[in-house]
Amino acid sequence: MEAAQKIRHAVATVSLLRERGEHQPALALAVARVKRFQARRFAGSYSDLLASREYAAAARFFLEELYSDKDYAERDAQFARIAGAIERFFPQDVVATSVALAELHALTEGLDQAVAGSWLAAQDEQAQEPGLYVRSWRAVGRRGDRELQLETVLEIGREMARLTRMPGLRLMLKMMRGPAAAANLGSLQRFLETGFDTFAAMAKRTGGAERFLETIRERESALIAMLFDTELVACETELARILGQVR
Repeated sequence: MEAAQKIRHAVATVSLLRERGEHQPALALAVARVKRFQARRFAGSYSDLLASREYAAAARFFLEELYSDKDYAERDAQFARIAGAIERFFPQDVVATSVALAELHALTEGLDQAVAGSWLAAQDEQAQEPGLYVRSWRAVGRRGDRELQLETVLEIGREMARLTRMPGLRLMLKMMRGPAAAANLGSLQRFLETGFDTFAAMAKRTGGAERFLETIRERESALIAMLFDTELVACETELARILGQVR
């Protein structure tokens, strides 16, 4: 399958998953709660980075563009529209990263939907969100997919850091602003420029991007192990502690 087809397939997969919510309002609400919980958990896990001068922008980018509960439908549609242009005009490394981003989005949406289905089945009036979240993940399983999700995020991060050193790429993005605005591709353009500039700023500091991504790897790997291996009460308590760090 060519790169453009892979991007369009991933975007279509996300769209189909979201359409389920149009016919199952309770599931749609559960998906929104799961996404909101995960965004709060990320903000708590990385409260130190979000407050730091060195990594605040990078942590904010991850929170808002990868772990957020925002609706990315507009950006997805724009991504699918220019998939062919990405494949034709950008360097192969950029194309491969674009495909990875699209496929990561589809994997993430699928996991969120699965967890939300278990969340919906398990919840009751007395249940607290940390406990619901842990029980939902354990009911779904799919630890391998959760680990793949993390590794894909890290690989994209490594590639983005490397791409910022590619001569002419930032100029190419800047030259896209006018055509992007004319074609109503503003959401995608902002995402691309913000991501590039965020990683470019880290890459200017020796080992900056590597330290940031290693922190993500360590904390997310620990979270995965906790979700699947730790006693339920201990896991719930730790998640509640993490959420308590969110301001």
